[in-house]
Amino acid sequence: MEVKPIKYMQPRPSSIVAALYTARDLGVDVAILHGPSGCSFKHARLLEEDGIRVLTTSLADHEFIFGGQQPLEAVLRYAEETFSPERIAVIGTCVSMIIGEDLQSAITNSGIAAPAISVEIHAGFPENIDGVIATLEPAAAAGWISDEELERQKKLLYDANEVERLRGAASRPYIRPSRGDLKHLAAERLLSLARGGKRGIAIMNAKKETAYMFADELLALHEACPDADITYFANLEERGLLKVREDARRIRDELRERGLAPVLCGALDEYGANGDRLGAAVQERSPDFAFIVGVPHAIPPYFLEGLECISVTNGPRQVEPLKEQGHDFVVVEVDLHPRTLGVTKIVESELGAVIRSMA
Repeated sequence: MEVKPIKYMQPRPSSIVAALYTARDLGVDVAILHGPSGCSFKHARLLEEDGIRVLTTSLADHEFIFGGQQPLEAVLRYAEETFSPERIAVIGTCVSMIIGEDLQSAITNSGIAAPAISVEIHAGFPENIDGVIATLEPAAAAGWISDEELERQKKLLYDANEVERLRGAASRPYIRPSRGDLKHLAAERLLSLARGGKRGIAIMNAKKETAYMFADELLALHEACPDADITYFANLEERGLLKVREDARRIRDELRERGLAPVLCGALDEYGANGDRLGAAVQERSPDFAFIVGVPHAIPPYFLEGLECISVTNGPRQVEPLKEQGHDFVVVEVDLHPRTLGVTKIVESELGAVIRSMA
């Protein structure tokens, strides 16, 4: 039976923004949005915290009709002269795609020497992973990643999408956003379990740079209860795109320097495909409670049956699905994403700060 895609009644991630983030992960120095200056404004500004320069051709209404090839060529030359980039990505928008702009032709005609790819994308795709794939495919053609890595990334994207459709914020047309349970109540219960001699498992299954804050919650628990019977797991194996590998190494090294050496289970881009592997680890350990941070819903609920489960997400629309799956406490780190852009060290979380204050 064919499964019809859900028609969402809530805002969903943009494929243009997904292309921007993927360009960053590929080591692109300058990304050029070929469209109006306001397109993807918030994310473009935030991404500059990560060192990538995001420029725009600032297309105006008359260029919607007559085309914007010359502005794009001019911005390409400006980018090369001003930033001396090692890699450039020209990323389409709704406007440039609708009027049929030839992004690759503009790169060629601009005369720049810097390696550059064109990303044919707009915001009309139903899934944001289309923006990721639209960026990875020209990157593979340019030799920036291998064909094997391209196929690996595609599989991981489809796996992550499936998790979201089954148990995440994309599982229904509309989900009411929630701030989740009060952090001091969740922290109080977590510490009570850890200090009460209960056997626990603490898992970080985080998506890319969000691990800079989710790792702090495992660290806070370890600092508060260093002698507790808790086994720690973290998806910090070094695989994936350039930035993803570097982030995993930095976080893993800092955790070890601060006294926590978790069992490595998966990579930072494997969060959506990691559920069964982590679930098997839970069953093998047979704990009394589980503390899961990052993307808790990747772990199928049947692995957690009979456990007291405290989970942490950064998605307000993820609270309701997790509660329905049997998680006893669900905490939301609302400001996590902006605070983990551009960092190279673990960032203290709100829940981590509460745990430390109670210790």
